[in-house]
Formats: sequence, structure tokens, C-alpha cells
Amino acid sequence: MRMDRARDGGGPIVRALGPGGFRLDDTTVLAAALLTVNEARAWSPPPLAELNEAALATILDPAPEFVLIGTGDTLVRPPRALVEALEARGIGLEPMDSRAAARAWGVLRSEGRQIAAALYPLGA
Repeated sequence: MRMDRARDGGGPIVRALGPGGFRLDDTTVLAAALLTVNEARAWSPPPLAELNEAALATILDPAPEFVLIGTGDTLVRPPRALVEALEARGIGLEPMDSRAAARAWGVLRSEGRQIAAALYPLGA
């Protein structure tokens, strides 16, 4: 799936995604990704049922408004312990399938929102 959105809010923008990974900006392809308003990093995520605060540590400082969790092909709820840990830090968590999370990332960044994202690959 190809996405075309202007880079109004700065930071990495997901331009396309599919079973091969996420294409960010014009060249970067990552199988799974951690995104902040300043950068994108390759990520080797744990199984979603084991996702915890430590696996997201690099995108939590400075604290974003909330974290988009792209859970792969379908929406899967993250572990309750993760939700509670982030809420205790004043950080919201928005799970959605990875396609929706990539689209939401672009829209929210174009609005200048201070968010982060953890995107699981499609087809995993």
C-alpha cells in the first residue's frame, strides 16, 4: 500500500508498507519500526503478548503524548500491564492494525502532534 502525504510535521513519514516492511521517506525499508518525531529505528519486537515498557524504552524519552501500536495485519490488544505502565507515566496507548497506525502517524505528525509509534510487520 502506497501513501502520499506531505511532510508538514517533520520527522519520518511512512510512504508505503507491505509484507516486505515499511518504506520511510524515500529510501529506508524496515521490517518493524520504532518512530519518534525525530527518527525511525529498526526494531526486533517481542511477540505482542510479551510487549512491555522496556521494549519501547527508546521511544518513551522524552515522553510522547501517546504511542501508536501497529499490531500487524489485524488489531490485537496489547498486554494490560503495558497499558497500565504507560498510563502511570501519563502516556496514552492507541493500538490499531499496522496499516491504520501508519496512516494515523502521517496525519498526526502533519498536525505537529508529539507522538511515537511501534509498528509490527504485516504478515507476521
